[in-house]
Amino acid sequence: MAEPWTAWVLTLFPEMFPGPLGLALAGKALAEGRWALAAIDIRDFADDKHKTVDDAPFGGGPGMVMRPDVLARAIDAARAQADAAGAGSAPLIYLSPRGRPLDQARVHALAAGSGAILICGRYEGIDQRVLDARPIEEVSLGDFVLSGGEPAAIALLDAVVRLLPGVVGHVESLTDESFADGLLEYPHYTRPRDWQGRLVPDVLVSGHHENIVEWRRAEAERITAARRTDLWQRYQRKTRVER
Repeated sequence: MAEPWTAWVLTLFPEMFPGPLGLALAGKALAEGRWALAAIDIRDFADDKHKTVDDAPFGGGPGMVMRPDVLARAIDAARAQADAAGAGSAPLIYLSPRGRPLDQARVHALAAGSGAILICGRYEGIDQRVLDARPIEEVSLGDFVLSGGEPAAIALLDAVVRLLPGVVGHVESLTDESFADGLLEYPHYTRPRDWQGRLVPDVLVSGHHENIVEWRRAEAERITAARRTDLWQRYQRKTRVER
């Protein structure tokens, strides 16, 4: 039997995992062995009695920087574990605000692989020499800064895990959601049909499947054009090419 998709998370706070990933769909899938999680404490790779993992930045400035020697040992240990589990191709990802924005295409690519090794930074970040010496991919959740990489790692893993086989009960829901086809998702409605004088659109209760599909597509296009001009322009270019 093949090994489950596995995440190796390098962190100063291993107790933060699985955290929310131990609940709901991700938690159930974790308990069922559909994926696996190993939280690796970076402090275990410090070689002094105080377990020092950071130091003052050369050139001065506020804050501290994670040491390259300690972090590199942690990375190499995680890589050895991944290799032993048959996940030698698992990418090494550093959650960083200066990284490439995470998108659904990258999430799908990660889910199709054997796992990932995630580095959660703290302080002012990690020594640049580690990024230069190891094949590390920098990934960002957006144009904002967190106190550490752990919340970003949890978000990335949640996005990946829900795409793994058997995690989501209704597989078709994965192909009919935001970003699945380059558009934001259309609006959803449920009972009651009349709520505070606001009615569900007639087309959704018409029973006419083709009309419902057309309405949902039109709404997805309208919302995307209004809220995400970048996605809308990309979608238009793709549509022109396909025609």
